[in-house]
Amino acid sequence: MNKFSIGVDLGGTNLRIAAVDEQGALVEKVTLGTRISLGPDRVIGDMCDAIERMSEKYSNSAPLIGIGVGVPGIIDVQTGLVRESPNLPGFVDYPARAAIEQRLKTIVILENDANVAALGEKWLGAAKDYSDVAILTLGTGVGGGLVLGGTIWRGANGMAGEFGHTTVEPDGHPCGCGNRGCLEQYASATAVVRMAREAIASRGESALARAASSDPEFSAKSIYNLAMEGDEDARRIFRYVGRCLGIVLSSLVNSLNLPIYVIGGGVSSAWEAFSPAIFEELRRRSIVYAATAPPDPSAHKEGASARVVPGPGHKTIITRALLGSDAGLYGAARLPMIAEAKIAEAKR
Repeated sequence: MNKFSIGVDLGGTNLRIAAVDEQGALVEKVTLGTRISLGPDRVIGDMCDAIERMSEKYSNSAPLIGIGVGVPGIIDVQTGLVRESPNLPGFVDYPARAAIEQRLKTIVILENDANVAALGEKWLGAAKDYSDVAILTLGTGVGGGLVLGGTIWRGANGMAGEFGHTTVEPDGHPCGCGNRGCLEQYASATAVVRMAREAIASRGESALARAASSDPEFSAKSIYNLAMEGDEDARRIFRYVGRCLGIVLSSLVNSLNLPIYVIGGGVSSAWEAFSPAIFEELRRRSIVYAATAPPDPSAHKEGASARVVPGPGHKTIITRALLGSDAGLYGAARLPMIAEAKIAEAKR
């Protein structure tokens, strides 16, 4: 086996860890529960235990380059502190990198989870043929990341790419960030369920109401299934998701003029339900998209050949992520590889 890195996706519910070699082959992947209630030290301890077990399997045959960790929230990349993470209570100014390095004695790189998802899609996914990409990740919340010139763009304070907190409804639903009407309140899995319950409260008996009462795990996926079965209430919710995404994407396309924008995260599995509304909004709202949209609508459709190879005319591609929930794992594993390459280049 070639040299390998270990990528970690540290989520509020699940802790996912993968060994990935230099060519991008997935060697092994494990998923654990994130024991948030026991505090950050226990979470980091569980992570390190799993990493040690995994690395011991392969370190005799291939050297470990390092460990990359994707964390939801605000990360100080220079110091390795988790400044704040809504999904990881207790991780406030927490020295995560130092804690992991002290235990594992190897290079550790922390990065925002949406940034590593963008890097993963740039390395092996939908944006493989592009040096510049923006990603929106639709999960419990809505994250965003930018890769420019093949490198994560963090901004002046490491907070670039907070697309989920772009306003789409000025007097809309309150957001945990303190604003109202953020995209996160209309395009996340949490938002889809909230909008479904609002529809149930206003309309009474419906397929949505029956699903909510019979399914103890009533979720965005349940609502998507109803939409695909033709339920108009569910379809209306996803059209609204698409509309809000289209509003934000229109601004991004007009402002950044990147060649490709990728939609990832769990809610992206509902692509068929919400993507038509995205393109309708883009055509209405973005002069740049109107001038650069691909002539073939199938370029936007999900499938085995979803990755669009760039052609003449610098078309603007809006597409679904190819790596699914593993994008962050691949991107996190890629971080130590990039760091090693930079060190080698500096020594030449």
